[in-house]
Amino acid sequence: MASYLQIADDEKGHDLDLFCVPRHYESDLDKVIIPHGLIMDRTERLARDIIRDMGGHHIVALCVLKGGYKFFADLLDYIKVLNHNSDKSVPLTVDFIRVKSYC
Repeated sequence: MASYLQIADDEKGHDLDLFCVPRHYESDLDKVIIPHGLIMDRTERLARDIIRDMGGHHIVALCVLKGGYKFFADLLDYIKVLNHNSDKSVPLTVDFIRVKSYC
């Protein structure tokens, strides 16, 4: 089984009427390429992979502000849930950096 999800360049996406799209975005969107639920599912899977691969070692999570904050927060929420529901907790340190340019 592949450990990644591949989306073809010619992916047509999903019709907007399949989703609850805020009215102020309706005129800007044609299709939904990756549904929110799929993104959240893959984020949870990533959290599970991180916990498994770290093998109980201390995790230092570093977020690049500002664009990565929402994904980072969702990922940490899943890691915290996994820690809470596990027999042993993995130590976790969180920090943030801001970069001036991506160039």
